[in-house]
Amino acid sequence: MSQTKQINQSDIGDILENSLNGIRPNHAECLRLLESDDVPLMGLTAGHLTKKQFGQKASFVNNIILNYTNVCITDCKFCAFYRSPGAEDSYTLTLDQIESRVKVAWEMFKIRQVLIQGGHNPNLRIEYYENTFKMMRQKFPNIGIHGLSTSEIDMIARIEKSSTKEVLSRLKDAGLQSIPGAGAEILVDSVKDIISPKKISSVDWIRIMEESHTMGLPASATMMYGHVESNADIADHFFKIVELQQRTNGFMAFIPWNFEPNNTLMQKENLVPYGKGGIQLLKMIAISRLVFDGLIPHIQSSWLTNGVGMAQLALQYGADDFGGTLIGEEVVSCTGARSTELTGKLIVDAIHQIGYSAEERDNFYNSIALL
Repeated sequence: MSQTKQINQSDIGDILENSLNGIRPNHAECLRLLESDDVPLMGLTAGHLTKKQFGQKASFVNNIILNYTNVCITDCKFCAFYRSPGAEDSYTLTLDQIESRVKVAWEMFKIRQVLIQGGHNPNLRIEYYENTFKMMRQKFPNIGIHGLSTSEIDMIARIEKSSTKEVLSRLKDAGLQSIPGAGAEILVDSVKDIISPKKISSVDWIRIMEESHTMGLPASATMMYGHVESNADIADHFFKIVELQQRTNGFMAFIPWNFEPNNTLMQKENLVPYGKGGIQLLKMIAISRLVFDGLIPHIQSSWLTNGVGMAQLALQYGADDFGGTLIGEEVVSCTGARSTELTGKLIVDAIHQIGYSAEERDNFYNSIALL
């Protein structure tokens, strides 16, 4: 059966037809996509749009995750990583420890990005972050600094009795280059009130992202699905990102990833007994491409929570980027999920296995090498 005939017979055929003609779905159409079971056809359409833009090629970045502290006072129910201040197994890395980790990663893996994320640690002043970024820019100029969620920025501002704009400005001057999308979860406060009641509101996440974009700090946007949200909540999340991107053009990539409940309060309280499966990931990847086509260039395959095999499929359902190697990852691994780090060679092999060419990139999605 031809793709045209399939589209004509699908309950979402009109939306997919528009997508092929360069017309992105609106909010109501996004909700229809979320409620449709025609995932293969969504993927066929999203994959076509992706290949039109990138060819049969997928990018990745050699990086490490630097979880600089696990001390946190936010107590998110979806997190198995955090520890309360004073807990026996709590930690905060020193500047020397951070330098050592980055040096080893540069020498062993020639990393091009450090993704810096930790807890909401009330004992850390802004100088801790400034000294870290200054050291990294001085000693490792080829490594991009992609760090601190909006909620961590908010925490620093509260500790310093300062504005988030001032904090961002100081961190940028110290060497911060881009912002990860963590802390968004689902940008609907009725959801946040259940899963992360002490974290910043949706409005604050958008505001801090807008501040960062406006001062020349690009970012990733994320969505953590598969817990207590509805399809309407997911559609709202997508379109809050769309509206901000239309104002600022500051998002480089979008990353949907599924909540992993193991070892979390949400599993213990039986709110979410198990995570979503692969079909839901492919659906989210495809809808992400359809909604953000021509608006946010890169969609990441989300191998971290779904594994390499699903990431290979995601590249055919609308993703163009494999993400990072994530050497040293500690947050998702606390849930007992599958291996949470890969080498560049394993990613390149996985990309080649599906007949795609691989491209190593830097923090800003610039090409370093075709492999």
